[in-house]
Amino acid sequence: MSGSVHRLIWLAATGAALLIACDRSPAPAPAPVTARIDAATAPADSTLADEQARFDRERRPELVIAAMNLTDGSVVADVGAGTGQLTVHVARAVGATGRVVATDIDASVLELLRQRATVAKVADRVTTRVVAADEPGLEAASYDAILLSEVDHYFADRERWLAAASTSLRPGGRIVITNRIHHRPGSVAAASKAGLRLVSESTPIPSHFIAVFAPAPR
Repeated sequence: MSGSVHRLIWLAATGAALLIACDRSPAPAPAPVTARIDAATAPADSTLADEQARFDRERRPELVIAAMNLTDGSVVADVGAGTGQLTVHVARAVGATGRVVATDIDASVLELLRQRATVAKVADRVTTRVVAADEPGLEAASYDAILLSEVDHYFADRERWLAAASTSLRPGGRIVITNRIHHRPGSVAAASKAGLRLVSESTPIPSHFIAVFAPAPR
């Protein structure tokens, strides 16, 4: 093949490459970091809202709140609060001057609880606290109510835990246990042995009970 033919082939290839390069549109600029963060957090808030709506529909938390008999300014411990599906209802019930201490053994779920409380606009009245599995971790004589929602059956010694928690109640304070029906006998028996008396009891939904206890007179 002659040198002129080689040159023609090279020129044709080069020209084609230049045409392709010129026809290529510039790549779009990457989205700002803030936009990517906002898009990433939106689904999390949506998920929290969906979870909350399902919880509210199935568990009837307003009936738990009614049984607790809370007022503006009440101080409540929500024990084993998890991601805070019930905590936000308690926080609304205690009002702007009240306080909720939400405890759990897992710091990561309390992060979700803080996010949920922020979305619900009650974060200013909720304090989170990581505690040991079998210790209340609550201040003495400081609480109007201590709430245990689907948690007391996890304690290694329910009687000892409830007896210790009762020292954190203010005069007139109460311990409120709500759990699945099949845990009721163990809950009531442990509370009685811990020196608590049953004040009221209800079954707001077929699967769960609510029992309100107060320290027995001495």
